[in-house]
Amino acid sequence: MSISSQEICILPNKNNLALLQTNGMPGNLFSNCSNLPATPTRLERLLRERELRKYSKCLNDCEAELPSSTQDCFSPDLETSTCWFNDEELLETVSASRSLNDDGERLDFRTSKQRLLVVANRLPVSAVRHGEDSWQLEMSVGGLVTALLGVKEFDTRWIGWAGVNVPDEIGQKALAKALDEKLMQRCIPVFLDEEVVHQYYNGYCNNILWPLFHYIGLPQEDRLATTRSFQSQFDAYKKANQLFADVVNEHYEEGDVVWCHDYHLMFLPKCLKERNSKMKVGWFLHTPFPSSEIHRMLPSRLELLRSVLAADLVGFHTYDYARHFVSACTRILGLEGTPEGVEDQGKLTRIAAFPVGIDSERFIKALELPEVQDHMKVLKQRFAGRKVMLGVDRLDMIKGIPQKILAFEKFLEENPNWRNKVVLLQIAVPTRTDVPEYQKLTSQVHEIVGRINGRFGSLTAVPIHHLDRSLDFHELCALYAVTDVALVTSLRDGMNLVSYEYVACQESKKGVLILSEFAGAAQSLGAGAILVNPWNVTEVASSIGYALNMPADEREKRHHHNFKHVISHTAQEWASTFVSELNVTIVEAQLRTRQIPPPLPIEVAVDRYSCSNNRLLILGFNATLTEPVDTLGRKDSQINEWQPKLRPDLREPLRKLCDDPKTTVLVLSGSARNVLDDNFSDYNLWLAAENGMFLRVTTGDWMTTMPENLSMEWVDSVKNVFEYFTDRTPRSQFEVRETSLIWNYKYSDVEFGRLQARDLLQHLWTGPISNASLDVVQGRRSVEVRSVAVTKSAAIDRILGEIVHNKGMKEPIDYVLCIGHFLTKDEDIYTFFEPELPSEVPASVRPQVPTQVRTSIVGSRAALLMKQNSTTAVEQNKSYAIDGDTLHSMVTDRISLQEGSSVLDLQANDYFSCSVARKRSNSRYRLQSSDEVVTLLRELADHR
Repeated sequence: MSISSQEICILPNKNNLALLQTNGMPGNLFSNCSNLPATPTRLERLLRERELRKYSKCLNDCEAELPSSTQDCFSPDLETSTCWFNDEELLETVSASRSLNDDGERLDFRTSKQRLLVVANRLPVSAVRHGEDSWQLEMSVGGLVTALLGVKEFDTRWIGWAGVNVPDEIGQKALAKALDEKLMQRCIPVFLDEEVVHQYYNGYCNNILWPLFHYIGLPQEDRLATTRSFQSQFDAYKKANQLFADVVNEHYEEGDVVWCHDYHLMFLPKCLKERNSKMKVGWFLHTPFPSSEIHRMLPSRLELLRSVLAADLVGFHTYDYARHFVSACTRILGLEGTPEGVEDQGKLTRIAAFPVGIDSERFIKALELPEVQDHMKVLKQRFAGRKVMLGVDRLDMIKGIPQKILAFEKFLEENPNWRNKVVLLQIAVPTRTDVPEYQKLTSQVHEIVGRINGRFGSLTAVPIHHLDRSLDFHELCALYAVTDVALVTSLRDGMNLVSYEYVACQESKKGVLILSEFAGAAQSLGAGAILVNPWNVTEVASSIGYALNMPADEREKRHHHNFKHVISHTAQEWASTFVSELNVTIVEAQLRTRQIPPPLPIEVAVDRYSCSNNRLLILGFNATLTEPVDTLGRKDSQINEWQPKLRPDLREPLRKLCDDPKTTVLVLSGSARNVLDDNFSDYNLWLAAENGMFLRVTTGDWMTTMPENLSMEWVDSVKNVFEYFTDRTPRSQFEVRETSLIWNYKYSDVEFGRLQARDLLQHLWTGPISNASLDVVQGRRSVEVRSVAVTKSAAIDRILGEIVHNKGMKEPIDYVLCIGHFLTKDEDIYTFFEPELPSEVPASVRPQVPTQVRTSIVGSRAALLMKQNSTTAVEQNKSYAIDGDTLHSMVTDRISLQEGSSVLDLQANDYFSCSVARKRSNSRYRLQSSDEVVTLLRELADHR
């Protein structure tokens, strides 16, 4: 059952709220997540939130019927027509604002407003200081200001820089007080000193990030100076972001949504999450995001990308920008891109497109105002008998003003009959007038305009009217309304809302929009506009002619399509959708978090270790004990990965543990035997190579634990396939081991490697392994083929029996620590030692469940495998070669089932399984990286 817009727009009453509840929508969806259905889909959540927004809008629509005393607005001193409303008194007058939740408790819609902390570089006001403790505030203009000031369903606070340097404490307190008094504590200032502003805002933001994001590239005039100053600018950038974070943390309340905006604050999500990992953080970019090939030129590319990924939701204007961001994370950070976003060790950052809009109703209503009508009358008289073309831009190098004027010149050249019948009005709002590049652009535009007016103008009329200033709102609306053709020729633009404003004011005239395909608005208004490449002057000139001669019926159809989009995709809807999506993303993240093992309590693990008498430490090798490797293949990382080395800072603690008579150390790895020999031959421990198929104590010889019936006849055919794809895939490699083959494309181009892997798998399944008893194990960027019986968990019982027999253990093992960065295929090793807990106990709480019942694992769980193989560890009378040397034939005595049954005597709190750098795991606990492994082993070594 769904609710129509007509049903929702009825004046709220108890029945309507009950109807909302029967559709499974709690009064406050995100303040009480326990009321959500057990298994709602993402679409169901978003649709439910959309219905709630419709209902909230109905409440706001009631404001016009209530006394003005129920409205709490900005001070009339501010020059703005946009207000924030406080709906507390409004909702008190609505008798039906209460209902029941799923638990039968009363829900009060008066408390359903969610606090929204908008963090932007600038506050929505400009401050001018008068005296020591007096400030004058004026409302700023801009799409973001309009969008967020009009959103009434959130309790909004705005945090930003006031745009002025306030070095003294008296001035800072006075400004904060003025903002509190004028704006009802809605605006919270961030104070930046002059040097930080110069390096952070003028330097890094405007001189580095802004040009790069608009495909202009890094500064070219003085590359050496830029290189020298880059680090200091980036340090100032990080410092400024931290100052913003400090103010956010000061005013943050639990449950708030923090929405960070634009390239000025790319470091902010990381700063916030480091302070409070549960904070709801979204980040939105209002400019284009360049392709990965452009972004990778940025020296700080890694830090910025990782900082943005700390947010829960990252938004862009268009799908192209979102796709570029995901590609940059994939190619530069080496992370996994998914249809939903970017995944890093189990944490998913959702990436999505949210095209911004305008407050279309404000423009439509403005056309009815007397002052706007007067302006329209003057303009119609001034340009009577001539078609009016309009351009409204900042005087900026990305706006394509010279290209626009040159295209108009070409149109006049090719169409002399239009020379006295059309006029181009170009409004160019000055910006950054103190920057040499912008001064040069201004002179260039003036020169072109003068030349064209001199060539095609007369004493009474000129073809181009160029104004280097802004217009007030009423003048601008009138100009939009009388224009026949709007010309937007941006060379690169995040969105460009001038096109939206023009469409909103054209319901009467139904003018034509010529729009650059490089503006973000082209993806929204492309069907109704004439799309052009602004670099192609001939194409733009031709489009001008087509627009001026367009039949009325086509104009009407094009306008109707665009107008419908503009009035339905408003700025308010954009803001509401983003925050709703963020809330839903948080809910889904919480559901995923339940499946993530908790961090290892190192103190508890060490304490239990020191209290035990016979310990077994099972350690993985790669990504656990090895040196960190650069995942992007810079420096010599690929070579290092071919020859993994034990971390130098692990040598001393590992040696102490190996020399402890109460501790048995086993290194269990998928690596070949010679790799383990090279790294651990000097330690007194056990080595299990190739997923446990080969075993030795470092004082002895290698032996095999492979089953007797293990067939390796498939190796040559699979090897041929791997060789073929290695030749076809640059920087890929394959390794032939004695029990498996691995093809690794970690350092290849991400997209190409993924396609090649898919092709390789198709070849394997339809060819060499179609009828073989083999496992194909897909790693993050690898494909491994091995026999079904070759797994770490299948080998561990045989390895354990051999260790017990070799050491002659009389006392049961009472402490087990199993740590590794294992493939999913091998993670059942974590559950091999798991004491039997009640099945109704969730896995996430198992580590906290104490038990006094001692369990014997080998006798119950390993008995079946021991019977199948008829020997605990070593197959008799077998020889294997390594590096030309012949392994000694090994003959071992069998260990009886009774002996194996007594080797383990674990309590639940004496077993610690821990995954390394994997958040989705079957282990009890997790460690973030091998750095934490170092910390853990050092602690254990000091508490022997």
